[in-house]
Amino acid sequence: MPPSRTASLGRAAATILVAAACTLAGEAPVVAQGKTTTTLIQRGGALFEDQQYEESIQTLSAALLRPGSSEAEKVETYRLLAYNYIILKRTEEADAAVRGLLVLNEKFSLPPTESPRFRDFFDATRKKWNDEGQPGKVVVGVPVAQNKPITMEHASPAQTPAGATFKLIGTITDPDARVRGVQLAYRTGSTGKFITVSGTYSLGQFRTQIPGLAVKPPLIEYYLQAVDKSGLPLTSRGDAAAPLRVVVPGGGGVLTSPFFWVPVGLAVAGGAVLTAFFLTKSSAPTTSAVTIGVKE
Repeated sequence: MPPSRTASLGRAAATILVAAACTLAGEAPVVAQGKTTTTLIQRGGALFEDQQYEESIQTLSAALLRPGSSEAEKVETYRLLAYNYIILKRTEEADAAVRGLLVLNEKFSLPPTESPRFRDFFDATRKKWNDEGQPGKVVVGVPVAQNKPITMEHASPAQTPAGATFKLIGTITDPDARVRGVQLAYRTGSTGKFITVSGTYSLGQFRTQIPGLAVKPPLIEYYLQAVDKSGLPLTSRGDAAAPLRVVVPGGGGVLTSPFFWVPVGLAVAGGAVLTAFFLTKSSAPTTSAVTIGVKE
């Protein structure tokens, strides 16, 4: 086979492969990344100690939305979120985080050795919560009004051109009208800090965008969160630990990037597992082999 034909097929195979991996990862990012709730909480705590408060909030928000979390994990998540918000002087969100903690454990208290800044805020919020009749608290023998599930629908494209504004749209099903806004977090590449911006949300639909200056090869990562009136997350598509990923083709072809010469990754969607590897890279005019296996 002529070398030009080989290179063409190699580039096509790479694009198809990455698009498939990104699509499946977008459908089930939590499983794909294998991040447990405890791991996320520990990471969020470490980021807080390193004074990376925004990154800590992003990681802890991911933990808060993980299904199957224990009460202890949720309490610790709310505590750390409250600490971050207090430091950043985001009083309304800090108040909501402390209230969320008290609903789970009304007897919770910070140790005497904790900073007075945190203890005073927790005590003040507890007093307000008690004075208001402990809203949200589960009372034995009293039926609990269950919030109906909120769902966010958004289709993540396989790729987008470099330098072009990346527009995102989607819908939210919110039977109890708890959603007050949508936030987009994005970054260029797969490392570094996510930049958070607010989208527009009205009548169950949202729109937002990633500016063209941030859309650079080889990829962009992002996630979307629906938030309540206090700014706490209610549901998401992707998160800081398992963001949605979109390929941004660049000059020289995708095969020139080292990113594509390691295992592309493991993505789980439903019960299917897709694993992809580039088996050969040679200067000789041989065909690049791609193996895609699907297991039920």
